[in-house]
Amino acid sequence: MHAPSDPWAKLAPYLLSLLRIVTALLFMQHGAQKLFGLLGATPVHLISLAGLAGALEFFGGALVALGLFTRPAAFILSGEMAFAYFMAHFPAGPWPILNRGELAIMFCFVYFYISAAGAGPISIDRLIHGK
Repeated sequence: MHAPSDPWAKLAPYLLSLLRIVTALLFMQHGAQKLFGLLGATPVHLISLAGLAGALEFFGGALVALGLFTRPAAFILSGEMAFAYFMAHFPAGPWPILNRGELAIMFCFVYFYISAAGAGPISIDRLIHGK
């Protein structure tokens, strides 16, 4: 347990918001690559699994970054990353360090946590719904 005067305990909700925003902004870059061919990538066909993934990553990431519909958006993105891991990485072997799936797993579990923890105090959800 944290002592009542523990400064880290007071910062925790704001660090949750920071984790949410930074994670989503990083995630959106993957969607921007797929959808728009930005950041050194070739765009994918929009009517494909990769196109769907790009839309989820970019627009779902934007929702999470803004803290709007955070819990359902983060839950969907967590599922997308679990699906991506088992479809794209796991067939190359079970070890994430070898199949290059660490990032998919990390995004999966961070989004799963955010889906349970919520957006934190710096969010549109908080403005709309209050505490």
